[in-house]
Order: sequence, then C-alpha cells, then structure tokens
Amino acid sequence: MNTIKTFIKNNKAISWVLGFQLFRLLLLPFMGLMPQDAYYYLYGQNLSLSYFDHPGMIGYILRIFTEIFGHSIFTIKFADFVITSLTIFSFYKLASYFLSKQKLQRAIVLLASTIFVSILSFNSTPDVPLLLFWTLSLICLYKAIFEEKKWFWILGGIAMGLAFDSKYTALLLQIGLIAFLVFSNKYRKLLLSPWVWISLIISAAVTFPVWYWNYQNDFASFMFQSSDRTNSISEFKISPKNFFGAIGHQMFLLVPVLFLVFITFTYKYIKRALLKFKLPTAKTLFLLAFFIPTFVGFFSLTPIYWVKLNWMMPSYITGIILAGMFINKKLLKIQVIISIVFHVLFSLQILFYLVPIKSDDTWVGWKELALETKKLQETHPNTFVFSDDNYKTSACLNFFMDEKVYAQNIIGLPALHFDYLGDDLSTLNTKNALFIDSDKRFKNNDKNGNHNPLLDTYFKEVTELAPIIIKINGKESRKFWVYYCTNYQAKK
Repeated sequence: MNTIKTFIKNNKAISWVLGFQLFRLLLLPFMGLMPQDAYYYLYGQNLSLSYFDHPGMIGYILRIFTEIFGHSIFTIKFADFVITSLTIFSFYKLASYFLSKQKLQRAIVLLASTIFVSILSFNSTPDVPLLLFWTLSLICLYKAIFEEKKWFWILGGIAMGLAFDSKYTALLLQIGLIAFLVFSNKYRKLLLSPWVWISLIISAAVTFPVWYWNYQNDFASFMFQSSDRTNSISEFKISPKNFFGAIGHQMFLLVPVLFLVFITFTYKYIKRALLKFKLPTAKTLFLLAFFIPTFVGFFSLTPIYWVKLNWMMPSYITGIILAGMFINKKLLKIQVIISIVFHVLFSLQILFYLVPIKSDDTWVGWKELALETKKLQETHPNTFVFSDDNYKTSACLNFFMDEKVYAQNIIGLPALHFDYLGDDLSTLNTKNALFIDSDKRFKNNDKNGNHNPLLDTYFKEVTELAPIIIKINGKESRKFWVYYCTNYQAKK
C-alpha cells in the first residue's frame, strides 16, 4: 500500500488522472437519466443478436451491470464509468509503446482532461465500449506487428470484431490496418502473411451476430446507417454552419488546446507527405493510420453534412498519443486549467441546473414525468401510454414505469428498434391511450390547441388534457402536452 502511495506521489500525471476520475465518480450519484441511457438499457432488457440503430454491446454491458448491481440510474452511469476507466488504463498501456516517460505522462493527462472522457463516463452510448475495444485492438496489433507475437493477430481479430459489435465505425480499424501495411515499406510484406488475413477473418467471424440479425431483418440496420446518410451527403449543399459547428464541438470535446495540436500535426504530416513525398517512421505511421481516416475523413464531410460530435472519437486514441509527442509543458498546463474550468461549470449545471436546456437531450424531468403519467393513468384507468419523438420519451418512461410504454409505431411511424421488439399492436385494439408529447421550446403553460392528424386515423376521439409542467429546483423547466385518445385501432 505504501508503495502505491509513493508511486502516486512521485507521478504527478497519475495523480491528475486519478483526480479527474475521482471527480467524475463523485458526480455520478447526481446525474439524471439521459434518453440514451434509457434507450440502450431497453436494448439490454430485450436481448437480441443486434439492434436497429447499432450493434448491441452497450446494451449487453448495461444488462450485466443491472443484473449484478440492480436497476438504478447510478448503475447505468457506473457501467459507463467503469468501461471508460478501463479505456484510460488501456490507453496508458498503448501510449507507453510510443512515448518516453515524460511524453507518456503528458499524453495520459491530455486524455483524462478531455470533456469526451467525461461524456463517455456519464452517458451510455455505443462509443463507450467502442473506445475500449478500439484501444485493445491497437494494443494487440502493435504486439503482432512490431513485436512479432503471432498470437496477438488472433487477439487483435477478436478485439476488432468486438469493436464492430459495439459500433459500425469500428470498420475503420481494418481499413487503418490495411492502410498502414500498404504505406509501410518495412511492414508491407506482412500483406503476404497468413496471420494478417487470419486476423481479419476472425474479426469478421466475431461480427457474425450483427450480420445475421441484419440478414434476418432485410439488412435494416446497415441500410439505416448507410443509405440514408449517403443520400444526404449526395445532395452536396455547402453549409458553413455545419463546418463551424463541427469545429465548436471538437474544441469542446477535446478542449481547445488539444484540438489545435491535432490540427497542427495533421497539417504537418499531410503537407510532408504531399509536397515532399515523405512518410514518417513506422510507429508514427501506425498511429496516423488509425487517426487520419477517422478524424480527417469525417472532418472533410463537415462542409456538406452534419457530422455528429462523437463520430471522430475513435481517432482521439492515437491522436492524443501523437499530440503527446508535440505538446509542451506550458500548453499542457493551459489545457488542464481550461479543462478544470469546463468541468467546474459542468458540475454546477449538473448540481443546480442553472441553464435550462431546450431539448429532450437532457437528464432532468424524466422521473417526474413518469410519476405524473402514473397519476394520469389513475384518473384514466385501463390506458396504455405512448409518445412520438423517435425514442426519447418512450425509453425514459419505460425505464421508470412498471408497464410497457410504446413509441410512434402506434400511429404507423418508423420507431427505430421499437419496431423490432415483437409487439403485436392489434392486442391494443379498442383500448384507450395517453399520448405524451414534449414541448421542447416551452414558452408558456398553455395547451397546444391542436394535435398530430395521425392520431385521428388510429383513435376514435382525441382530447387534449392539461399539460404536465415539471419543476426543477422550484423553477418550471419542462413541459409535456398530454392527449387522451379513445378506441385504438391498429392498421394492418
């Protein structure tokens, strides 16, 4: 025990990492349920080989943790925190292969100080397991390539497969591996090695459940994640708002200093390659192979497409190792100071909800909504409950309520994985319902005065009730319109 204390005392970097993680752990009990938490918890409660939006790894993890520690918001958040802590530890191991002791310490502090690590620690998304298995994949591939340990090709294949079972973005691991081997003079010969192809075959085999689910369901998930977005990109409309929005998101996730370091070394390496036809050393090329396709690839889409803030996260793993090679002590200090300010402001928002969030992507009000909905069911007995916002309200109510809550498939609209839960909606025929609809803008306490015309197609009569107003810290913060709908008739 004394040895551990001495190690921590003499290693300031580890102390900073533990400090950031302790801060996150202490904040966990005060975190409310996010819609994403509830939705992926729903995954875990309805086990399947895969799911409509994403593969199921995050759902499986939440199922394991809730089976062990019980059904609670804290358990959900604790699962994210534990997996992300494992990612930090794995990153430290990976970075140690590339950096001197001093630069390694800077890299681990850079990682721990980012906002994206806090988001992964607090919010259930497929990126939580993706980042862990992405990092483990790189460790295995490093061992296989640079240390010539052949069994790590097998372990690397398993890890790459599990990363894909977390999120489809993991396909960039195989792309990065092949790109590295193609561009590396020293290691290009490995393309003829059976071990490389065995690793790729194993990675594909591990992803079989995802492919089989898609095969059973007309490749619905692959179509959702690819064709819809491809159609949007093909429109090719220049949008400065999307471009500068992406820059703002990345500066927030990484903290501005680290983001600017990313831009600097990316420009340096690309310029050297294009103008001088000179590639970096093999180890640096390895890091770039798993950074450039994801970071530069997605960033290049931002002028014509809204790139979500988490899409570039896998690139951060090797990107931060590269940043550790360049960043100096002064810039690191600025990074940490800005990060501390961001995290203090973030904690104040969590604890006191100082700034209202005009969105359903918030952690406040869901439990209170469930309680008010239960009261409405007491005054309107034998009613089922549904909502119409893709998944958010329905998933959150499902988390807090004992009975099943439905989504917009009740009125014939696509409802993401709610469409694949196997519900026979005809069993609801002739029943009455409560339709809950979030008023994101919340300007007043008035009724809406109208309703979705689709309700009239599926119900005999629709009556708007008084809206549900949720108070947070004594202030009216959220509003939900409520409709009492009679005599449901499912359409064949």
